[in-house]
Amino acid sequence: MMFRTVAILLVFAAFSFGAPLTLALPDSLAKMAAAVTSQTMALQYAEALSTAKKLRAANEPAGCVIESIVRISMYDDRGDTAALMEAGKNLEKCRAQGLWDALRKFEMGYVQSEQGHSLKGALQTRSAAKVFENAKEQEARAFYAIYAYYVDKSFSWVPFKSDHRDEYLAVLDSASKNSARFWPLFLTPLIWMYYDKEDFSTGLKLSERGLSKAPNHPVMLQIKADMLYRLKRYKEAAAIYEKSAADYLKRTGASIRYWCSVLNLIRIYHDAGDKAKAAEYRKKLESPSYKALEGWMPGSLMDDLKSRKLL
Repeated sequence: MMFRTVAILLVFAAFSFGAPLTLALPDSLAKMAAAVTSQTMALQYAEALSTAKKLRAANEPAGCVIESIVRISMYDDRGDTAALMEAGKNLEKCRAQGLWDALRKFEMGYVQSEQGHSLKGALQTRSAAKVFENAKEQEARAFYAIYAYYVDKSFSWVPFKSDHRDEYLAVLDSASKNSARFWPLFLTPLIWMYYDKEDFSTGLKLSERGLSKAPNHPVMLQIKADMLYRLKRYKEAAAIYEKSAADYLKRTGASIRYWCSVLNLIRIYHDAGDKAKAAEYRKKLESPSYKALEGWMPGSLMDDLKSRKLL
């Protein structure tokens, strides 16, 4: 599972230096990029980084950006904040132009937002989106759709303002099916857009599509559990989060995703009427490990728990 008159200058610069507005790679390198994604989604991070470095040796801009995406995935899964910081440093140094530079900025925007620099992240994402907006390729249009969806949502209250959110959902859906190298980057925001629309059934189906491509992926499993929770299928949601908590504790220790499991189990059991179980998980938050990572917890999850006085 990002909003951001510098952008215009970036577009002109891309054309001035002759940087093609394309993310296309030669077939051999495209296959290598797709292999990086497959390895990443199989949690084979060492292999993914190794393949990304080979890609980088053949095409520095693309390889640099894709290597950074692997590191961001390591952070998203394992709570590896060092990997997130390394990704940020890497993205600062990537020598990219055109759409690859736009993707570099897009990912940089996410890194900065996760590090608490929301304004910087928003500006990076906006400047990237302006470049993607002028491209014709499906992947570029999908990256633009992620940004544009939330822009249209924020102005949906304005009378006579055009709203293209359904179009953006369709673009993301198609790209998430067709892009071998970026499908997780398209599918995850698509799921959350349907979550935002309170269409949890569609969100559940999309999470299951993701799991069909990356069986038992721990982050996608948590997303599936979030959809089940909102559908009031509490027993199924709790079972996934119980297993997720145990698996993360074994694999990464009391990491960010472990604590996300604990926080979600508090509200799942509370809403299921099992106050004792909810209290059992709430007590775990007394751990110094949680206190050290509390600032990294998802804002929407924390806001929900606090607004309902569950913390």
